[in-house]
Amino acid sequence: MDDVIKLLESARNDIAKADNLQQLESLRVALLGKKGSLTDAMKSLAGLSDTNRKEKGQQLNLVKQEITDLLTKRKVLLEQVELNHRLKAEKIDVTLPSLAWQIGRLHPITQTIDELTAIFGQMGFSVAEGPEIEDDFHNFTALNIPPSHPARQMHDTFYLHPQQETPQEGNNAPPVLRTHTSPVQIRALKSLPKPVAVIAPGRTYRSDYDQTHTPMFHQVEGIWIDRQTHMGHLKGCLIDFVHAFFENESIPVRFRANHFPFTEPSAELDIGYGIIDGMIRIGEGDKWLEILGCGMVHPNVLQACDTDPDSYQGFAFGIGIERLAMLKYGIPDLRTFFQCDLRWMRHYGFLPYDTASSIRGLGL
Repeated sequence: MDDVIKLLESARNDIAKADNLQQLESLRVALLGKKGSLTDAMKSLAGLSDTNRKEKGQQLNLVKQEITDLLTKRKVLLEQVELNHRLKAEKIDVTLPSLAWQIGRLHPITQTIDELTAIFGQMGFSVAEGPEIEDDFHNFTALNIPPSHPARQMHDTFYLHPQQETPQEGNNAPPVLRTHTSPVQIRALKSLPKPVAVIAPGRTYRSDYDQTHTPMFHQVEGIWIDRQTHMGHLKGCLIDFVHAFFENESIPVRFRANHFPFTEPSAELDIGYGIIDGMIRIGEGDKWLEILGCGMVHPNVLQACDTDPDSYQGFAFGIGIERLAMLKYGIPDLRTFFQCDLRWMRHYGFLPYDTASSIRGLGL
């Protein structure tokens, strides 16, 4: 049995001398692996008599258990030593200023929403929010969108299976992922005292995907309701917004007549631009680009919100936030907004300390 005792003593010494996890793993393989010394000793039992095989087998099993325990304890100790070394080597002095490339970036969508909020906040608008899963009444009916309107079709709208069969606002149509943030305006008109002036930025959903469309995108819609507001106020508000957002008061602006179910009269706002060196230059050239829809709130919408159209009137508008960000910051492909590419974020993102505000302005 001397060979078993020598094997155990040698294993104890070698395990105690192991300085790192790699050495310890090599030692485990040398002792307990398929070609390890203890494994070879186990194989030699086949040539012994029954009595000797039983006695030596018991000893080898005890040695194997002790070696396994020693390896486990040494591994725990070495892991703790290695962790301490790493913590010491990788420690960060949080009192030191961060390097510019290590600072996180604000997404262009976040930056653009901050800018929109700052501009319209100075005009007197407050921010309103609402659910992204909407019922048919708030998403369509209250906005004067008839049952036959193309916007209600499956190829445009994400319909959800109804959770219950009870009617919703007198309509048992299934709920939808909101196709615009106009339902937030409806909720604001029904719940807030008049006059009402709110913007509603947020995520919206439509069944579309290409270079200029994504299934989920962001909009900001605004509404101003009081007793005296007219189309001139709408035009002045949006012209001031365009000049402030693009930080250029010489940008030409025009309004074209259009049709939307929820406004009457309705219009689209175009801004002047040109193509210079293959790039879109806002405010230069002789071309026109549509950026938003607007109009005076339809009387049917006011009635649906329990507001007397003979006493109140107002205007509304809707703007695609990605579209504005692409135009202002030269982003060519809408899909890159949602690809989670850190290199893209480092290029197009914004330092969190330079966010837009109504106090410091938009200039970065």
